[in-house]
Amino acid sequence: MKNRYSDISIPSSEITPKSLYQSRRSFLKSLGLSMAGAILAACTPQTPFATEEATQPQTPSALFHDEYNNPATPFDAVTQYNNYYEFSLSKERVAPLSEDFTISPWQVEVTGLVNKPKTFSIDELYQRFPDEERVYRMRCVEGWSMVIPWLGFPLASLLNEVEPASDAKFVRFESVYRPEEMPGQRDNTFPWPYQEGLRLDEAMHDLTILSTGLYDEHLLPQNGAPLRLVVPWKYGFKSIKSIIKIELVEEQPATLWNTIAPNEYGFYSNVNPNHDHPRWSQAAERRIGETERRETLMFNGYAEQVSQLYAGMDLDVFF
Repeated sequence: MKNRYSDISIPSSEITPKSLYQSRRSFLKSLGLSMAGAILAACTPQTPFATEEATQPQTPSALFHDEYNNPATPFDAVTQYNNYYEFSLSKERVAPLSEDFTISPWQVEVTGLVNKPKTFSIDELYQRFPDEERVYRMRCVEGWSMVIPWLGFPLASLLNEVEPASDAKFVRFESVYRPEEMPGQRDNTFPWPYQEGLRLDEAMHDLTILSTGLYDEHLLPQNGAPLRLVVPWKYGFKSIKSIIKIELVEEQPATLWNTIAPNEYGFYSNVNPNHDHPRWSQAAERRIGETERRETLMFNGYAEQVSQLYAGMDLDVFF
């Protein structure tokens, strides 16, 4: 099936050639990256990495940059400071609580308004869709941000495989529900399992990926292993973790945060410095590892690539 969004492209600077990141992977392994590291606070004025990185001649994070030449957030921060309410409301407790989370075997059902529905094993996804490296900024709705070197593949590649039907307008995602392993799911405050959604053209955009790894390694449980969504121009909670189901539908699907607090979390949730959260400003953010706040960019800095998706929409209403 022809990809009707194939005219949408992203800068080559954001896609690293496989040969380069494979050589970088060897270098990283030689450094012996440690998963145990300093635990950061999101919005405190000082972090351990703010001063340490400036004195290190060649840190792993220095090998990765986004298109604005921002260095990647240190590995320890990316893997030890995580929003993942299925495990805990405390960011620092997610990693230890998810250590024994079962990620194999794993299957992802792709169904709904498609011509060729299919259930993929995670190994089949690894084999069928080659890794690309994407260094993306990630902006949390809480006001902090990171730069993360992801591994993954365009969601459009998977959707083209199952051939969306003509009446498919949205894509619905569902996370695993496993309260015996995910203690946060025993809290009935939230309508588990976690659900998210995108408009089909958003899902087919080249920037939208299904991530299988970061820092040249497979995802860890605290980062959404074995498969998560990454949509870099939207707030981080849109990038649903531990996906088991992808369904193409005609009507806009319910999403967890929009269901709980629709006045605070819109369906689109595009990063917008001009549309404040009801309880705090979105005009600035604190990059983890830095001491000063920085200006938040419209669409998280990806406006040139994605603004045409929202032509004619009032982005302060459709938040």
